[in-house]
Amino acid sequence: MKEAKSMAFVNAYGVLATLENLCDMVDEAKAVCRGLKKPVSLCFDVTDGPCVTYHFTQDGCKMTEGDYGCTCKMKFASPEKFNALIDDSKPGIPAKNIAQVLSFLMGPFTKLTNILTKYLMPSEEDLKDKDFFRKSTILTMYTIGGAICALGNTDSISKLSASYIPDGDIQMGITDACYVTIRARDHHLELIKEKPDTPRAVMEFKTVELANALFNGTASTMAELCAGNIYMCGMINMIDNINRILDRVAVYLG
Repeated sequence: MKEAKSMAFVNAYGVLATLENLCDMVDEAKAVCRGLKKPVSLCFDVTDGPCVTYHFTQDGCKMTEGDYGCTCKMKFASPEKFNALIDDSKPGIPAKNIAQVLSFLMGPFTKLTNILTKYLMPSEEDLKDKDFFRKSTILTMYTIGGAICALGNTDSISKLSASYIPDGDIQMGITDACYVTIRARDHHLELIKEKPDTPRAVMEFKTVELANALFNGTASTMAELCAGNIYMCGMINMIDNINRILDRVAVYLG
């Protein structure tokens, strides 16, 4: 079962946070950013949910917590209302700079989220293109990393797993493709989109193809682990609890 509040955090810190990487990796998204006449910092403020700001410039996108520096804001009365923005394109209530929030949301933001959807929910035809396949898998990796942290901090089942994770950095990645750090501090999880200097645990997939198959459920984690295609080392109990949260990620994003 999904919890609406946790789903809102997954959408904010997992799905929409991947706009950072999309605008850095995909030419179509870069073109949308280059078309901006001035920077826009769009805040989504959700009652009993996340409050995050996505800062867009011609150079790309950066997400920050809170509403500091936002040039426009949209408020949502509940996590369910915010989730409806993602699922059904139903906007919230403009709360700051109404003209900008509406024009940006219906223009560049929608273009970017449509591109993101194409990569996170790809068609079989699109996946035949090797470059698209690689970028789709890497973007999915970033989304999953954000979702792990969002659920570990808010989902009632995932919080139990997070409560057993000691302080330290967990490295997750795809060899020679991308890496993320899941940082645990007092059982609170934070995503850092780069390789840690001194990880306490490591889980690494050997190839992009393997990662894609694991993400889509067409490969067996145990079989690939036994075959040596998934590398694990360090404090295995940290990885074990991350994998338990990954099971919940599949429920929310599946």
